[in-house]
Amino acid sequence: MRYRPICKNKEFGRAYAKGKSYVAPQLVLYVFKTRLGYTRVGLTATKKIGKAVTRNRARRVMRAAISACMPYDVGSYDLVFVARGVTPRLKSTRLEKTVRRLLSQAGLPKKGESPAEGGEQP
Repeated sequence: MRYRPICKNKEFGRAYAKGKSYVAPQLVLYVFKTRLGYTRVGLTATKKIGKAVTRNRARRVMRAAISACMPYDVGSYDLVFVARGVTPRLKSTRLEKTVRRLLSQAGLPKKGESPAEGGEQP
């Protein structure tokens, strides 16, 4: 299922400047709480990653990993996933583990949980 995208540069900038970041060697996640009532996802791969084919592969792998392990609506958040140098060389199944770990660090629910119960430990 596709997510609502973050399209404008100022929306990415807001997530970078005011959001909380969670870092892994394969990926960086920026989480910014909004009042929109739904989740938006942005995927970025800078020119440091490589040429266009490499950047597109990095975004494609991230998209597959995110759709496999993140529920469609986790609340009112802007989530920006930033590719790192090793991202295009990974399989999406390997990246899923990283995405799950970053989402749990951020306190967001896993796939199958409701947004109300995500992040709270019993």
